[in-house]
Amino acid sequence: MSLTRNAEATASRTADSRWLELLARAGFIGYGIVHLLFAWLALQIAFGSPSEDGDQSGALRTLAQQPLGKFLVIAIAVGLLAMAIWQALEAAVGHRAERGKERVMERVASAGRTIVYLYFAWTAFKVFSDADSNSADKQEALTGQLMTSTGGRWLVGLAGLGLAALGVGLVIYGALKKFEKRLKTGEMSPKTRQLARRLGMAGYIAKGVAFGISGLLIITAAVNYDPEKARGLDAALHTLREQSYGTFLLTLVALGIAAFGFFCFLQSRYRKV
Repeated sequence: MSLTRNAEATASRTADSRWLELLARAGFIGYGIVHLLFAWLALQIAFGSPSEDGDQSGALRTLAQQPLGKFLVIAIAVGLLAMAIWQALEAAVGHRAERGKERVMERVASAGRTIVYLYFAWTAFKVFSDADSNSADKQEALTGQLMTSTGGRWLVGLAGLGLAALGVGLVIYGALKKFEKRLKTGEMSPKTRQLARRLGMAGYIAKGVAFGISGLLIITAAVNYDPEKARGLDAALHTLREQSYGTFLLTLVALGIAAFGFFCFLQSRYRKV
């Protein structure tokens, strides 16, 4: 019992580390840059065809090709890793302001964010080391392998269902402005708070739409045995482009993703860390 308490105390002290806080806040800036580049790729898809995949790995590769780009990519990777550590600690001992079931749900959500930030940090490290980080191609290949068995197709379908559910959750999260409780709104001016609200709503809803479409495409791939549809966000953006008024709709999604990028910049200053 004492070992558990000591471990929790150590984790709590680490979570309160000033250096970890600074790195996590820097991570939000890097996360914002990735989303702005992602939005740029989405706009290119809307009006033509980008040279990179329309997902976060494509955004990081685009950044790496610029002057000092590799330095920025590794800096983003370090910041995202710090964000992952922060959220892992939150999952372990955090969210002490909540009680009961609400605290459990918040800790589970932090565990999910840990996985997301670790994935993006790993992708950034691979881009920095010139490794193949084409996530769309890899997802298609993995889906094709899984679909060789009935159980694998069910697994792919369940993954798509989970991604679609995440998309719906992000839309609800943004529409209900639930992100505001994680911000230091008391330190904001009225104009800054209004800006954060608008950027947060637009950003979460746009990301939710993109993830929701991606999830539906993966489900369709599992049902129709079509791995080419299971290319994640890249396929979702191209599918949206092919619809009636697709250019207009994809432009709106791209602007929403850009809004999330700017919202990340605000979070670097006002997020409760």
